[in-house]
Amino acid sequence: MALLAHHPFGVEARLTRTTVLTYAVPAAALQRLIPECLTLDTLDDTWGFVAVALVQTRELRPAGLPAWLGHSFFLIGYRVFVRYTTRAGKRLRGLYILQSQTDKVKMQWLGNLFTSYGYSTIDIRQAAAEGQLHFDSTKANLAIAVELLAADEPALPAGSPFSSWQQARRFAGPLPFTFSYDQARRQVVIVEGVREAWQPQPVRVLAAEVGFIQELGLSGCRLASAFTMTDIPYRWQKGRTEPWPA
Repeated sequence: MALLAHHPFGVEARLTRTTVLTYAVPAAALQRLIPECLTLDTLDDTWGFVAVALVQTRELRPAGLPAWLGHSFFLIGYRVFVRYTTRAGKRLRGLYILQSQTDKVKMQWLGNLFTSYGYSTIDIRQAAAEGQLHFDSTKANLAIAVELLAADEPALPAGSPFSSWQQARRFAGPLPFTFSYDQARRQVVIVEGVREAWQPQPVRVLAAEVGFIQELGLSGCRLASAFTMTDIPYRWQKGRTEPWPA
């Protein structure tokens, strides 16, 4: 991993619409996907979680620059919920990025230059009508549809390990930290995120075909929850590193 990929400067953006599908996976099956410096953030030491985040991003730019200089794009991120213990003994909760997909070639290039989040460019189609959101991609073999409910919360997906939507919100994201691992330098890269607003709304999943999740071949994987949220101002601090092992 090049030093530039250590998130070398702060970044800010506005997340105008974020929809997250969270999948529960037996912890033993998910462990192989994360580096040794991280541990899974689990439910009852039994379930780990991987999320598919569909994010309409506006005005992404280096922190401090005016919004009109920002870059707007659509992002699909595949993330595992993890924990990391710092050299000072502090336990941090965050995400480990498995892969990122975007509809803009420029974002793929910049993302792979300044992060290790594995960006690729795909086709993405979005539609919103009659209280539903639809996301489709031929290249990513993805077809997701969710229903927005104005009143009562929907039932949790069948087989979800969560006992309530309140419990499920712990695994909705965005989380305070994002981690990556520079194996060549034996360094953990830590990026702290700062959000100004966050009100996740449960949604009913009408369709969920996600090629990347299917390709992982995770035994016992099941849909656990789904949320959507709007208009989140977000800032990522400059990345910092710690040696591993400490």
